[in-house]
Amino acid sequence: MASAVLPSEPQCAAAAAAAAAATAAAAPPGLRLRLLLLLLSAAALIPTGDGQNLFTKDVTVIEGEVATISCQVNKSDDSVIQLLNPNRQTIYFRDFRPLKDSRFQLLNFSSSELKVSLTNVSISDEGRYFCQLYTDPPQESYTTITVLVPPRNLMIDIQKDTAVEGEEIEVNCTAMASKPATTIRWFKGNKELKGKSEVEEWSDMYTVTSQLMLKVHKEDDGVPVICQVEHPAVTGNLQTQRYLEVQYKPQVHIQMTYPLQGLTREGDALELTCEAIGKPQPVMVTWVRVDDEMPQHAVLSGPNLFINNLNKTDNGTYRCEASNIVGKAHSDYMLYVYDTTATTEPAVHDSRAGEEGAIRAVDHAVIGGVVAVVVFAMLCLLIILGRYFARHKGTYFTHEAKGADDAADADTAIINAEGGQNNSEEKKEYFI
Repeated sequence: MASAVLPSEPQCAAAAAAAAAATAAAAPPGLRLRLLLLLLSAAALIPTGDGQNLFTKDVTVIEGEVATISCQVNKSDDSVIQLLNPNRQTIYFRDFRPLKDSRFQLLNFSSSELKVSLTNVSISDEGRYFCQLYTDPPQESYTTITVLVPPRNLMIDIQKDTAVEGEEIEVNCTAMASKPATTIRWFKGNKELKGKSEVEEWSDMYTVTSQLMLKVHKEDDGVPVICQVEHPAVTGNLQTQRYLEVQYKPQVHIQMTYPLQGLTREGDALELTCEAIGKPQPVMVTWVRVDDEMPQHAVLSGPNLFINNLNKTDNGTYRCEASNIVGKAHSDYMLYVYDTTATTEPAVHDSRAGEEGAIRAVDHAVIGGVVAVVVFAMLCLLIILGRYFARHKGTYFTHEAKGADDAADADTAIINAEGGQNNSEEKKEYFI
């Protein structure tokens, strides 16, 4: 809103007085007195009134609704009030309407107010409307009408109706012919995403297009992608949405339906069920035995595998495979058949039972290896000791008299020994 007052002689006098005051402040002392006298004379010509007393307010209206223009006078002196359109054509002169536009209707007329309504507002009605008050001097004030135009159409478009998991797709949302330009926000479910917007202007109208690049996953199947518009002419949330359709490869899970609990012992039966979920739904589910052939007594029936009369030769990994147009997947079950005397149950009787048996086999192998190392070390020690004693053999002498074995009695043997001791032979014995 702005106001303007036409210039008059008193106003000119006031301006002259202000200029004289500024000049007097910088003048020499002799000239300053004369300028002050001139200032006092000009001040006597300035009117003591309150000045501008015509007021109005700016108007913001949504296209198609009603705008109200009010020209108000604070202190009325019964002066004439007039309302003009942006082309300076008179809409109302007092309570008379010279303009032949029936959309303008008089709501109130008095010496202090001229109030007019404009119905079915369009974008062409935007601009400045002038209120004039014929006083001395005449006064003028203007109001600006701003027309808001909500988006005429909101469209969302997905690059592909059906996407594959891991694929990046493009989603576009367009808000057409609005004023001012709209703000577009993106949501995937309850999570807000960030898009890239472009604005096109044509004839004071704006078209906004926002682009979203979205990488989809299997969890996104059936989740809505929402394009939401924010605009001052829109109350609440104006939005449109599309539901994602995502294809993904199967998810495979093996369920042991028999035995429900306990160990898989020799002579027992085993029944496994393969559950496969995907989009599109897998139509082919197969069972194979990894690195070996399927037992001859195994029975396959669709997703079910049945093995009767289990034995140790049935140990191994059994795999369920499922596929669709997106890809294939599998799940493994490790079977370990226990003895009939086994009583200890594993924590969970599934593929980990085979892993437990493998761990036990590894433990036995480790123990056997340790025993073999100990035996080998003992043999090496015995060989070393034998070689040591062979190299350090003991030598000693016996002093048995020669011929003592032929003596009749002990005395004779001693006498013979004394005489023949020096001639006795040295006898050696070896000890190992």
